[in-house]
Amino acid sequence: MNTVERHYTHGGLVRAIIDGLAALGKTPQSVAIDDLGPVDEFHIGGRSATEELMRQLELGQDLHVLDVGSGLGGPARFVASRYGCRVTGIDLTAEFVETARALSEWTGLAAQLRFRHGSALDTPFADAEFDRAYMLHVGMNIPDKRALFTEVARVLKPGGIFAVYDVMRTGDPPLTFPVPWAATPEVSALATPDAYKAALRASTFELLAERNRRAFAIEFFEALRERMAKAGGPPPLGLHLVMGQDSATKIRNMMANIEQGAVAPVELLVRRVA
Repeated sequence: MNTVERHYTHGGLVRAIIDGLAALGKTPQSVAIDDLGPVDEFHIGGRSATEELMRQLELGQDLHVLDVGSGLGGPARFVASRYGCRVTGIDLTAEFVETARALSEWTGLAAQLRFRHGSALDTPFADAEFDRAYMLHVGMNIPDKRALFTEVARVLKPGGIFAVYDVMRTGDPPLTFPVPWAATPEVSALATPDAYKAALRASTFELLAERNRRAFAIEFFEALRERMAKAGGPPPLGLHLVMGQDSATKIRNMMANIEQGAVAPVELLVRRVA
């Protein structure tokens, strides 16, 4: 197990989610994808951010979509349910892949989904296998962005659209750790939007759209803080189950890093040129 996989491994994630569901009066037999949104959308903005990003991908029922760094499979289940697509995810963390498969079985979507354990830099997929691709909060753990995007370009059909939603370096202030993707600077691989765009261009992608979502992130975290204060703590089912005991510190540091202008979540929409 490498450093990144060790950072994300929980050790009892499926059981923790089952216990969280029980506190809400739900079971694996009665759960719906919306019930899981608070825990399986592991990125800033949660389901709202997923909906907004997928709206730009021009998805349709006959498309095969790649989820790069698929985590617990929340976005994949949303895409399969909302658009009727087939979605294939790949993730470096074995426990995330196992959990994604379990949650997809619970929600009755397993036939449209498959999840593979492996590196996004060396995937087991065929050339031009996918019509669309996306990644949400993945590049912060991958130093070689050009190698990442070259591999995505290889498995994406010419003309296919690729959506990126990552936390990127947008200012000079030093970062405060731990954050959700890294306990220490050594595990973090942040890059600027310009570095992302250069790597994408070098990997046969052309830029279609770019959007800095800092204001959206601040609103999201303020609302989260208010909900937790009102409830007296985190909900039974939430991202704290994924991030572990220091989740409050990670979220607080993330908020501070965004507010001081050091980082921001940024969307990049690109198309693979022939």
